[in-house]
Amino acid sequence: MSAKRDYYEVLGVSRDAAASEIKRAYRKKAMEYHPDRNPDNPEAEERFKECAEAFEVLSDDQKRQLYDQFGHEGPRGAGFQGFSGADEIFAHFGDLFGDLFGNLGFGGAGGGRRRAGPQRGADLKMAMEIPFMEAVEGSEHEITVPRRVECDACDGSGAEPGTSPTSCPECNGRGQVVHAQGFFRVQTTCPRCRGRGQIIATPCSSCSGTGAVQKESTLTVRIPAGVDDGQTLRVPGGGQPGVMGGPPGNLYVVLRVSPDERFEREEYDIFSDVEISMFQAALGTKVTIPTLTGEAELEVSPGTQPDTVITRRGEGIPVLGGRGKGDQHIRVKVTVPKKLTAEQEDKLRELAKELGLDVAAKKKGLLDSLLGR
Repeated sequence: MSAKRDYYEVLGVSRDAAASEIKRAYRKKAMEYHPDRNPDNPEAEERFKECAEAFEVLSDDQKRQLYDQFGHEGPRGAGFQGFSGADEIFAHFGDLFGDLFGNLGFGGAGGGRRRAGPQRGADLKMAMEIPFMEAVEGSEHEITVPRRVECDACDGSGAEPGTSPTSCPECNGRGQVVHAQGFFRVQTTCPRCRGRGQIIATPCSSCSGTGAVQKESTLTVRIPAGVDDGQTLRVPGGGQPGVMGGPPGNLYVVLRVSPDERFEREEYDIFSDVEISMFQAALGTKVTIPTLTGEAELEVSPGTQPDTVITRRGEGIPVLGGRGKGDQHIRVKVTVPKKLTAEQEDKLRELAKELGLDVAAKKKGLLDSLLGR
């Protein structure tokens, strides 16, 4: 298939569809394009993968928010790469596919496509606080995550060293047993091995037969330039280990970006303030302003009015995914002197008369008249 289709279009739902509606739409599409219903049909398998990818994004609040904001680049920038094949889809969705197809007698989720024993590990979630400039420039962090890792003693098999798991004689290693009920075949979890497909006669003493032990693991989290507060990064394989050789889960890192007193952020644009005097506003000036790359000189044109916004194009935050940058907007705040010498006031009175401003009513407060107040 060529360019990716819109995920909402793939599932046939509106952009404001509720989670329950998205799930129902996915169930319907998955049933239609399931490989066991469409043998030797590459186009159906592509549609099946496309639907699974759309559901994976739209059923997750964080990924859906990224997709709504940035399109397909949003979830991709957070680490989601889609699925390479139907087998990976089955491994990823686990129980969902068992629920969809297991009771109908299809081979995909609980039958011939994969063994019932190996199961994907659970996902982990954690929060990370980063400085404002790290969100702008991107960075890399090493984090310590307590998680279950493969047992070194048994190499994750769960069996005592020197022994091996054996295939379950009840289900012949499939993890499920099939019962015929008239026209239908109903698959249920094997009661003897509880879906593992294997029997461990002598459990490993180090991990009690689970194949994993609790340890602290050091993982590298790569933060792309342009991330914002509340966005989630996906670290593939950073979650809990799989069971019976299944793939590990993922680690999801929710970013908390510390504010910067110099800037306000709106998507990829930044806003900052600069104060100048009424004289500088009238005559023009050059001022030094903070930017994302240091300090820069800003030219203020003569006659600049209070609250004028000066925009520096392309000087904002990098767009997630590498599509340019936002802008920097500088709001000009004009200050009025609170106290003048007699000589200064006389000069301003003279200027006010030349400008046709009526200031005779006030001995003091000439600047109010100058500003039309």
